[in-house]
Amino acid sequence: MNLFKIESLLRDNIKDLKPYSSARDEFSSGAAGTVFLDANENSLGSVGGGSFNRYPDPRQTKLRAKFAKLRGVKAENVFLGNGSDEAVDLLYRCFCRPGIDRVLTCPPTYGMYAVSAAINDIEVIEIPLDDNFEPQVEAILKSDNPSTKILFLCSPNNPTGSSLNRDDLTLLLDGFSGLVVVDEAYVDFSLKNSSVDLVSKYPSLVVLQTFSKAWGLAGLRLGAAIASSEVIEILDRVKPPYNVNSQTQELVLELIEDYSAVEVMVDELSTLKEELSRALAELSVVSKVFQSDANFLLVRVDDADVLYDELLKENIVVRNRSREPGCENCLRLTVGTASENKKLIETLGRLS
Repeated sequence: MNLFKIESLLRDNIKDLKPYSSARDEFSSGAAGTVFLDANENSLGSVGGGSFNRYPDPRQTKLRAKFAKLRGVKAENVFLGNGSDEAVDLLYRCFCRPGIDRVLTCPPTYGMYAVSAAINDIEVIEIPLDDNFEPQVEAILKSDNPSTKILFLCSPNNPTGSSLNRDDLTLLLDGFSGLVVVDEAYVDFSLKNSSVDLVSKYPSLVVLQTFSKAWGLAGLRLGAAIASSEVIEILDRVKPPYNVNSQTQELVLELIEDYSAVEVMVDELSTLKEELSRALAELSVVSKVFQSDANFLLVRVDDADVLYDELLKENIVVRNRSREPGCENCLRLTVGTASENKKLIETLGRLS
């Protein structure tokens, strides 16, 4: 039985918060505005002749509707923000009392959960993944108490590339009393199903997704949270009024019409990943290549610190994840282009 009750999690000051009402929020009549004198914008236009003098839609109405349709949910279940990191920060600010509440993470995992917790003065309880990089469900549930407000899970996980078992997730959703956040930044690369279909059944589930990875739009900074309408309303209440700029909204609204372009890139990167994985496994300096459902590979080597420095001398930049639990002497390698991967393999071969 799911124990989630949103009223018991929400901070008192957020319950009573009256959100800022922007000029564009208040313009809600059915008429199409042609003369806008409500927001103190520069009526003469933009410096350089651009068309950025008007504030963007604060609710990203059209884009939310398009993205919701793509993911098979309602627009009221979608929050859009400045990268999914904004949603992480808002979840802390809405549901966790500074200096009082705590959250659970399962390292090795994405580092921003802990950084954002520190910024918001929230204690982080770490329950490491097991030897197979899977969550320790029983230990997580035993750590649950009234001050434990959020459980962060990453699937496919960064930096391991492993995906969350659906049965484990449902056990956690049934047994955990707080929010369960599943970060699916890399889900488009995975053959395993997204958790989005569980949102309608579990009001405690928040699924994070991003346009930075499979879409190749990291520079635009657009992320999403998919959750119950109650959770989304709370995030909207607290977010800055214009958190997604006009250019991002317009461009993604156009690109989202052609998801097949994403699928083409995902297929190509998947092929490149398999080729890279096989080539890495043949190198004497590599002791293990972990299976990955993402666009990167976690690789165990003889001496990660030394190898990282040697690669840097060759102008090849990777991530050294050796200080993460279970990742001793491990490098995380993003799948590059065919030529980039070839240079990596040739360089590692010389260093073997």
